[in-house]
Amino acid sequence: MAIINRFAEYHDEIIAWRRTLHENPELSYDVPQTAAFVAKKLESFAVDEVVTGVGRMGVVGVIRGSKSGNERTVALRAELDALPIVEETGKPYASKIQGKMHACGHDGHMAMLLGAAKYLAETRNFSGRAVVIFQPAEEEGDGGKAMVDDGLMERFKIDEVYGMHMRTGLPVGNFATAPGPVMAAADEFEIELAGKGGHAGRPNMCIDLIVAGSAIVQALQSIASRNADPTKCVVLSVTQFLAGRSSNVIADTATMSGTVRTLDEVTRDLVERRLSEITTTIAKAYGASAKVHYKRSCPVTINDPAAASFATSVAQSIVGTKNVDSDVEPIMGAEDFSFMLNARPGALMFIGNGDTATAHNPKYDFNDAAIPYGCSYWAKLVETRLNANG
Repeated sequence: MAIINRFAEYHDEIIAWRRTLHENPELSYDVPQTAAFVAKKLESFAVDEVVTGVGRMGVVGVIRGSKSGNERTVALRAELDALPIVEETGKPYASKIQGKMHACGHDGHMAMLLGAAKYLAETRNFSGRAVVIFQPAEEEGDGGKAMVDDGLMERFKIDEVYGMHMRTGLPVGNFATAPGPVMAAADEFEIELAGKGGHAGRPNMCIDLIVAGSAIVQALQSIASRNADPTKCVVLSVTQFLAGRSSNVIADTATMSGTVRTLDEVTRDLVERRLSEITTTIAKAYGASAKVHYKRSCPVTINDPAAASFATSVAQSIVGTKNVDSDVEPIMGAEDFSFMLNARPGALMFIGNGDTATAHNPKYDFNDAAIPYGCSYWAKLVETRLNANG
């Protein structure tokens, strides 16, 4: 089996959708034009049902198969939102909105899912139902949760849910996934430090929060090296350290913030506890005080083993066994598709974007050559899973 011929015929049309979406990026839940574009396309395909406003701004389309024998519902998910980045690709279809761009492939994800929806609505060569999900606010890490909390799974009687995300460095025409964890949990922390400010020439009269904070930054790295199980993955990054406004003044307040990435809940609990213990203890040792605010965002993205095996077989039927990595190493980026996988069995599949700029980079662009592979994967996943004998 290779890519479905129909998608070669659709390719130029789907590229045009993708580039229109790329030119008009929107952020988080503020995606009215993007959601309207998707809903209008689904209606033009004559899908059976189009529902908007799910999880505030999500769009859901329902396509019923023409065959009998399987009453299951399989859902496929893409994302609506872009990133607050100034685009530097120089492409003729670059973002028209200053400070916003599709720098993570969501424009391509939407276009591929729309292409698959058009095909499935035309052919309906399956039984049961295919549900296409377009969710907001993936980059904020809670749009998937918002849709689940709004009854997505129950309202549309979803039995399984599948996601797909581009991956830079993976060749076009290749896929990758794995059973179990494939992406990390993402947590955020903020530390408020309070000390005693004063003249920089008289530090003995002050409690210097830059010195105390620097010690905290260094000590937090010991969580991964000395507290966590060496076989477990932990990333703790302090990404902001704000203190003072003048070269001759020692500040009396400072803030630090950053992110924690883990692949299991035991390690996640450990890091949260130790981060607070280390921070408050070291601050006290320097005569300062600290308040730690810790926010849990996306949980670990965990593929159901049976669903991952099935997804792998579908990808292999399109591009061959050698072009599908069925046991890819997890990455420490996060995906709020994890909320959907916590609600229903399913799997996240990576699709090759080629040797391009990385995601979240102002020079990134989705590779349109990947479109026929992604569309074929979605279509074959539905047709195979919802066959008449299922």
